[in-house]
Amino acid sequence: MAKYLLLKHYRGGPVQHANAVAPMDDWTPEEISEHIAFMGKVADDLRERGEFVDAQALAFEGEFVRYGGDGAAPVTDGPFAETKDVIAGWMIIDVDSKERAHEAAAYLSSAPGKDGKPLHEWIEVRPFLSHPPVVE
Repeated sequence: MAKYLLLKHYRGGPVQHANAVAPMDDWTPEEISEHIAFMGKVADDLRERGEFVDAQALAFEGEFVRYGGDGAAPVTDGPFAETKDVIAGWMIIDVDSKERAHEAAAYLSSAPGKDGKPLHEWIEVRPFLSHPPVVE
C-alpha cells in the first residue's frame, strides 16, 4: 500500500474542461449540499475498500508566511490574489498502486457542481515519500 494526497484546487489545472462550471459562490445551497454529500460518498466508498485515511476542506482565506530572520517577526503576504491558485481541500488515501490513486482521483473529479453537472475538476495526485531522499 502507498499513501497519496488527492489535492483539490478551486479552479486550477492545466486546461479547463468544456463543462467547467461557476465558482461555488454562484451555486445554490442545494447544489453545495449535493456536492458535499458526494464528497462524503467518495470518502465512504474509500473507507469500505480500506483506502481512506483523511479528508479536509479548507477556508477561502489564508496568507503566505516565511521566516523573517533571527529575532524578526514572520513575513506575511495575503490574502491570496487569485482564487484559482487556492487549495480547496485534500483527501489522503492508502492504495495498492498509482493507477488506483488515479482511479480514485477521477472519481473525486466527477463531483457535482452548478446545475448538478460533474465538475471535471483537476485533482493533483501526489505520493507521500516512503523514506527521505538520498543525497550523494
